[in-house]
Amino acid sequence: MVALPKPPYPERYRQFLALIADARKSRGLSQQWVADKLRRPQSFVSKYESGERRLDVIEFLMVAEILGFDPVVMIHSLSGSRKRRHTRG
Repeated sequence: MVALPKPPYPERYRQFLALIADARKSRGLSQQWVADKLRRPQSFVSKYESGERRLDVIEFLMVAEILGFDPVVMIHSLSGSRKRRHTRG
């Protein structure tokens, strides 16, 4: 059986990937340096930055710690204009 291609990532996930890659690049860090800190191969960083592999929450927190950014601020920046109003009824 032939596997069907995965659908493209939603725009916000592509923005998420770009923010992570930009955080690394703006600090002048290589994928290899990040991979060494994560104790993973360089291809791990390449794959999550390109969207070939998804990061789980714990991995995201580890990357945030290594790159020195606040994960809450990054998530908040992604939610930007999509704030929802909650009403109590």
